[in-house]
Formats: sequence, C-alpha cells, structure tokens
Amino acid sequence: MTPSTTTRQIPAEGRPFTQEMVVVHRVFRREAALLPRLVRAVPEGDTARAGLLAAYVREYLDGLHIHHRTEDELLWPLLRARVEQGDLVARMEEQHELIDASLAAVTRQLPLWERVADRTTGDPLAAALDDHHAVLLRHLDDEERLLLPLVTDHLTVAEWSLVGKRGMEHIPKEKRLLALGAILEDATEPEAAFFLSQVPALGRLLWRVVGRRQYAAHCRELRGALRPGHGEHRP
Repeated sequence: MTPSTTTRQIPAEGRPFTQEMVVVHRVFRREAALLPRLVRAVPEGDTARAGLLAAYVREYLDGLHIHHRTEDELLWPLLRARVEQGDLVARMEEQHELIDASLAAVTRQLPLWERVADRTTGDPLAAALDDHHAVLLRHLDDEERLLLPLVTDHLTVAEWSLVGKRGMEHIPKEKRLLALGAILEDATEPEAAFFLSQVPALGRLLWRVVGRRQYAAHCRELRGALRPGHGEHRP
C-alpha cells in the first residue's frame, strides 16, 4: 500500500485533513516524471518547443520552491516544538536541501538547452530532471509516511489550513484554474469534491465553463509529443 492510500480521503471533524497534501504531492510526482520525457521528445533544433517547455519547467521549479518554503516556515517549527521526533523534522529539512540542489542542477542546464534544443544540451538536462525526480520521490514518500501522521495529531485545523492558504496566495490569479486542474487530474471523487468545496462559487462556475477546457488544452500543448499509453496523463 502506497503512502497515498494510507491516509483518510474525507476530513475527520476537528482534525487536519492531511490528504490535501497527498493530493498536491501527486501533482509534483506526475510533473516531475513527465518533464525529462518531454525534454527528450523535443525535436533537434526546435527552439520554439524548447522555449515552451523551459517556461513550464520554471513554473514547476517555482511551485516546488513555494511549497517547500511554506513547509519550512509553517510546519517544521510547530512540529519541532511539539513532538519528540525532532530527528524526523531534521530529516525533512535535509531532504529539502537535497531537492534544492537537484533543482539548482536543472536550473544550470536549462538556459543553454532552451537556446539550442539539441541532444548535447538536452541529454544532461533530462538526466538532471531524472535525478531530481528520484530525490523528490524519496522525500515525498517519507513525508507522507512519517510526518503527516504527526501533523494530524499535533496541529490544529486552523494551523493546517494556513498552509494551504499560504500556498494559494502565491499562485497568480490567471493561473489558478490551471492549478485546480492539475490537482483534480489524479484526485479521487471524494478528494475532488473536497477541493472543489474550498473554491468560491464563482470559481466553481468558471471551472465548469472555462477551466476544464483550458486545462485540457494546456495538457495537449505540453504533452502532445508523448505517445499515448506511455505515461501521458489526460485530464
């Protein structure tokens, strides 16, 4: 049983709903797995395609940085003060540093590949993205298995809710429907119902009328070069 299936899929009254974090982690798992494949699929010399993907890689990097900075600021200090397993919190912080190092390697490789889009620059970038994916999975597995149960037991609902609120504040308004689509793509029906319940009525209407199509078009643009059945996700 994976970490994602061991947590509660509907909120328990009076307890933090940590399954929210598991669903968000699925987004990072999915995109981190897709990125090296997308880089390898760019035709030799197609700098327009490389520029499109490079912009998305940067969005992914920014999103992961914000996610981890929010944990560093709002989660780890509370857990360190309230639980005896301080070594687990230190382990999470160390893993964040390893992930930052993997992202720095991607950032170093990205500009040259974006300009020339050849195998000489693309292969090292894809390898750096593969390395990042491996480091990220180890961290997310540990966090879901070891830390989220501590959050459930030692944080209040208000403290936990602030984590999600802070993350949302950093998403530009024009990107929020795409962010919602990314979350809903691999969510179960109960998870999707919960996330949609947190969206204002106007936002839910925009999602139904505009957002679904916008997210589907976004996925086709980014993932269209991948062969169906070989890891392509469809919203």
